[in-house]
Amino acid sequence: MNKEHPNIEVLKRLDLTNMVASAEVLAKDFIWHYFNLELPEINGDYHGINGFANFFTKMARNTGDTFKVNVISTTPMGDELVVTHVKDIMTLKGKPMEIDAVVVWSIAAGKIQEAWDIPAIHSVKVIES
Repeated sequence: MNKEHPNIEVLKRLDLTNMVASAEVLAKDFIWHYFNLELPEINGDYHGINGFANFFTKMARNTGDTFKVNVISTTPMGDELVVTHVKDIMTLKGKPMEIDAVVVWSIAAGKIQEAWDIPAIHSVKVIES
């Protein structure tokens, strides 16, 4: 029986719909980095659990509460890093779209220390109805 990488087990305990429960897996000085020059009002660094929650509040506001994250794959890289490929679905400026992104997680001592959310802004797929 193959045991899952311990950092993937940490990520599985992260619940984006319940920040209070997620606090147990985030380091106190956790930093969420969001790189997206197409959304300058959201682009930047978010500190701690409150900053992390604030990022998702801003995403909800900017997308009319349509923002959803679908995890495609999760791969550990050594002892500290985990790379997650996600497909974000949202409506921006009246257009429903899918955006590939990667999130690079830094996990140490059983806590998520830092994360970088990097969307693929040059290959956004507008969803036609």
